[in-house]
Amino acid sequence: MRSFHSILPDPIILASIEPFQYRGHRLVRATAENGATGVAAVNDRLRYLWPIVDQFVLPYFVGKDARELPSLVDGVYAFRSAYKLAGIALWSPVAYIELSLLDMLGRLANRSVGELLGTVMRHRIPIYLSSGARDTTPEEEVAWLGERLTETHATAVKLKIGGRMSHNADSLPGRTDRLIPLARKSFGDDVTIYVDANGSYDAVHAIEVAALLADYGVAFLEEPCPWQEYWETKRVADALALPVAGGEQDSSLPTFEWMIRDRVVDVVQPDMNYNGGLLRCLRVAEMATEARVPIMPHSPKAGAEAAAVLHFGSLAPNLGPHQEWSAKTVHPESWYTPTFEIQDGAVAVPDGPGLGVDYDPDIWPNAERLA
Repeated sequence: MRSFHSILPDPIILASIEPFQYRGHRLVRATAENGATGVAAVNDRLRYLWPIVDQFVLPYFVGKDARELPSLVDGVYAFRSAYKLAGIALWSPVAYIELSLLDMLGRLANRSVGELLGTVMRHRIPIYLSSGARDTTPEEEVAWLGERLTETHATAVKLKIGGRMSHNADSLPGRTDRLIPLARKSFGDDVTIYVDANGSYDAVHAIEVAALLADYGVAFLEEPCPWQEYWETKRVADALALPVAGGEQDSSLPTFEWMIRDRVVDVVQPDMNYNGGLLRCLRVAEMATEARVPIMPHSPKAGAEAAAVLHFGSLAPNLGPHQEWSAKTVHPESWYTPTFEIQDGAVAVPDGPGLGVDYDPDIWPNAERLA
């Protein structure tokens, strides 16, 4: 990664971070002492994690030079014993600050985040449509996703199976057994199908379900077992030829290293917010690249919130064939650009400075300040 000092010769001292909500979106705005700003759209956990930002993370960053961002992201772990909060509760707050500062640094350098951090390898990212629904019948789910495939020309989808941390129960009786054959029949052989169990099964049952998935050409089984039951997940990965995916809940770099090295998963899926931001996710990508393991980040979002994951996709050498994108129809918003439309099954990486999202300045007087 390039040194920010070589690109930006003058110190950029962080003065404040402010949290906002606007039209259901959570936004974080960073301001430097020189008046420079950066904005990141982040996940909705900001609403209840702000006290951790305010008490454990922000005091460490304020007054420091944003050009030192990589070392700051590492150093905050020990500040005020923040490591005792380790997990999503700590690393999401770090991500909120990191992403807003990357936007600020990129704008000051007049470079996209991708150009700021490395060599941009891709300008368009093929996506898979991520449903997120378990309360639908197989017929309802396949019909809805079929419409979205037609609208977007996407070539891949992800279906939810099981009941979500449900001790082997399905969300509706027989739903998974009917959903997978119907999806393959309806979508055809040219559409890639991924599935996500969200920890629904123990290893024995996951292996049984995987036999059905393999019969219908499913491309990966995500999180077959509860995410912290790593040894159960490894039992599944060891037993199957079908790739096992996971890692969205994880935020420990040593844990990612072990998962990749010992093949707990075949596809690694860090989340830009949960894992502490873009810099830490790129470190996971380096580990995965060395092990020749593909990386497909967790990102069931669309629009401005997905900007960071698109930049990640522009940089990661071992990116899988698709990145996750919400299957929900997202209508263009007038208060930010670009519109992040799916065209021919792919989304363009923003090419403007920073994260590449420009917000209407008139939103700030009307946004709800969360603290």
